[in-house]
Parts: sequence; structure tokens; C-alpha cells
Amino acid sequence: MGKFNKEVLVIDVESTCWESLESKPENEESEIIEIGITGVDISKPVITFNESIIVKPKKSKISNFCTKLTTLYQKDVDRGVNYFDACEVLEKEYKSRKKMMVSWGDYDRNMFKQSDDHRYPFGNRHLNLKATFSLFYGLNKEIGMAQALKYIGIKLEGTHHRGGDDSKNIAKILIHMLEKFRIQLS
Repeated sequence: MGKFNKEVLVIDVESTCWESLESKPENEESEIIEIGITGVDISKPVITFNESIIVKPKKSKISNFCTKLTTLYQKDVDRGVNYFDACEVLEKEYKSRKKMMVSWGDYDRNMFKQSDDHRYPFGNRHLNLKATFSLFYGLNKEIGMAQALKYIGIKLEGTHHRGGDDSKNIAKILIHMLEKFRIQLS
């Protein structure tokens, strides 16, 4: 049995997007354009780092809708790294294969799994914090990250729909839940 890693990686991805399926250009698809990464030492629990990797999409362009949502322009992602190199960074610099991935829902994990490059840079441990949050608080349905922050009295920090900012906000929810759970166990 391997040694348990005390640091988890909170991941939030932003992807190319359109206002509706009808407005999506032919031959384009949703691709990762930003990977937000926040480390959380769950033994303390504290945030250990917060970063963002801008990724250049292969098949899609940034729509006006996507720019309004994410604040990312085509020129921003054109300067990004390709998906394969982003995965290399996750694996080498952040040891992503050895740490649990935490995300708000399954969207982020699925975006990695459906990549054309067939490269999944994480191990097999994933925590869907959105589902866990709704169970933890006995909610009738899952809620969005911004709603969850409001529910527990934490102010949303940064720009919503930017990977680095959202991963940090999700990390704050995780820390809140860890602290609350530890208090309840005492």
C-alpha cells in the first residue's frame, strides 16, 4: 500500500464555448483553454500554491461569448502551450499522477478524458466536490460554485470563469468542509 499524499490538486478548466450549439462553428469543438491548479495540504488544511496554465486550442477559436465569460481573448490562448505540453507540466511540476484531483463536478475531469491527444495527466483518484458538497449539507440538488461559496459565507475571489481564480475558490470550499468535518468529529 502506497504512502498517502497529503496534497490534493484542485483543478478547474475553462474551455472554448459558444452561446448555443447553433452558434458553434462547424468543425469546432469545446477544448481546454485554461487549467487552474490550486494545491491544498489537507493535513493542515491550507492552500499551498495557485497557478494557471493557458492552453492553445487546436481546432477552435475563442468566440465573443467565450471572451465575455472567461475574459480570455484569442491572442491570450495563441500564446499558450499546447495540450500535450500542459499535461507534461501537470505531471512533472505538480506530480498530478500521484495526487488526488478535486474538481467542482465531473466536467473538468471529462474534458481531460475526451481530449484528442488521449492524454489524461491524473491518477485514478478524483473527488467531485460539487456532489460531495450537496451530500455534506443535505441539499436537494447540486449547486454551482458561486452559490456554494455564498451558502457557506465565503466571498468569491477573483474573476469567475477564470481557471486559476475558480480553482482557488473551490479550494476554499474544500478547506471549509475539511475544517467543519474535523470540528464535528471532535
